[in-house]
Amino acid sequence: MRLHAIVSDLATARAAVEGATVLQLRKKGLPTPKLVDEGLPFRHLCKLHGVAFVVNDDVEAAIALGAEGVHLGRSDPGTEKAISAGLMLGTSASSVEEAQDGEAVGAAYIGAGPVWETPTKPDADPPIGLEGLARICEAVSIPVVAIGGIDATNAADCLRAGAAGVAVVRAAADAKAINEALAAR
Repeated sequence: MRLHAIVSDLATARAAVEGATVLQLRKKGLPTPKLVDEGLPFRHLCKLHGVAFVVNDDVEAAIALGAEGVHLGRSDPGTEKAISAGLMLGTSASSVEEAQDGEAVGAAYIGAGPVWETPTKPDADPPIGLEGLARICEAVSIPVVAIGGIDATNAADCLRAGAAGVAVVRAAADAKAINEALAAR
C-alpha cells in the first residue's frame, strides 16, 4: 500500500502501474453497470501487473469487477456489505476521530488528508498538514495513506510523519518517480 494511484483514465493507469502498489478507479457519478463496463480494462491492467485494484465509492461495482477493495468516503454507504464480501475497505479521514471511526467499522486502511491543498478536490476539508497526518497515524493501528497535494517532492515527508503510503491523483502518471522518492527516504 506504499503508493496508491487514483485514476480515472486508462492512459494514466498504464503509467501508474509502473510504480503503484494499489490502483484506485475513481469515476464519480457513474451508474454501477457503466462503472463495471468502464472498469474492466483497469481490472485487467492491474491483474497483468500484480497491482491491487480498488474501486472508489461503489461496493457493487467492486464486487462485480473482482476488485481487492473499495474506498468509501465518510458519507458513502456500503461499509457492512464491503466487509461481508471480503473486500479490503478503505475510508477517508481528516481528523483523528474520523480515522478512529473508520478503524472501528473495520477499515483496512485510512486515507488521511488532504495533507496539503489540492485542486483535484475543490470541496475537500482544510489541509491537515504533516502534523495532522502524524496525529492520525499515531491514533490508529491500521495503515494510513496520506492524500492531498502529494508529489515526488513531498511524498517522503508523509512517510516520515508515520504514513504507510501515499495516494496520488494529479501525480499518478509519475508513480514510478514517486515510488523512487519514497524508496530514497
